[in-house]
Amino acid sequence: MQQACGSNMEGEWFIGVVVPARNEAPFIRNVLETIPENVDCIVVVNDGSTDGTSDEIQAAECASNLIELRLDGQGVGAAIDAGHQALLAHFEGPFVSVVMAGDGQMNPEDLRTLIAPVISGHCDHAKGNRFAHVDGVGAMPKHRQMASKILSAATTLASGQRIKDPQCGYTATSHEVLREWDWQRSWKGYGYPNFWLVQLAKAGWRIKEIPVQSVYGREQSGIRRLKFFTSVGMMLAIEHHRRNFSWLFNRNVTPHTLFAFIAYVIGWISLLPFISTDVEREIVARGLHPVFLTLFAWLVAHFFDRTATAMVRELRINAKARQET
Repeated sequence: MQQACGSNMEGEWFIGVVVPARNEAPFIRNVLETIPENVDCIVVVNDGSTDGTSDEIQAAECASNLIELRLDGQGVGAAIDAGHQALLAHFEGPFVSVVMAGDGQMNPEDLRTLIAPVISGHCDHAKGNRFAHVDGVGAMPKHRQMASKILSAATTLASGQRIKDPQCGYTATSHEVLREWDWQRSWKGYGYPNFWLVQLAKAGWRIKEIPVQSVYGREQSGIRRLKFFTSVGMMLAIEHHRRNFSWLFNRNVTPHTLFAFIAYVIGWISLLPFISTDVEREIVARGLHPVFLTLFAWLVAHFFDRTATAMVRELRINAKARQET
């Protein structure tokens, strides 16, 4: 493992970049060599590559500020976690950790825009939004655009706040988030951006989406779609309920979370054929399908859930302000 990083700094902040890579020999060298010069440390996590990825990493002309970590195929989430933790061990002062894929799908020119709100204190976690970029997502395959929209709705529900492009892994995270992160529970495989967004919302961290360019070339995704949607969908459902239940014991947000919980229960009850309520019978009598009650109840639940999420975020902001005074 090579360990020699520079010291450029952005103001009082160091900048680190985590590059997860698995069999990215055709792309990884160009990715590393086009990372902006103001980056203080690059951590490349070679996660079980069986091609020439490692040789390309060593040949890249940025060796003076490069660390290469090697894992045995633990998954992209585990690779990114390892990179974040390496930067935690490397930097003593404040820093921002940027995640850039090893397949060249992220424009290095967007890095400065991405880290700006984190360094300025306007958010704790900035993430790319390819749909908001001036160039749009015309190069993105249609099936990926559809999948992103579906997962946007699911992640918005699970996190309790609007997320427009959850699958974009181009992110910038404050050192404060990383120092509090529960690495034991962290998601290890595909779907890590969705898991992070739910956990960030749960803890009250501020999330901001930044327009970034959508870049597509000869790279191929290793995602198996059915397995991906099944595992990520289950994870989002479970983490959504974990987040809500954990807030039931927070006296500052309990009313909103309790109302959301009750509304969700009403929605589920209306779907169960062996349970009938007076409200459901009245709706059926008026010629409406019980699904109408379910959708209305879940809409009300999401409203209260988003209110509770905003309150938790405000509580963290106020607590930080008190510590700084």
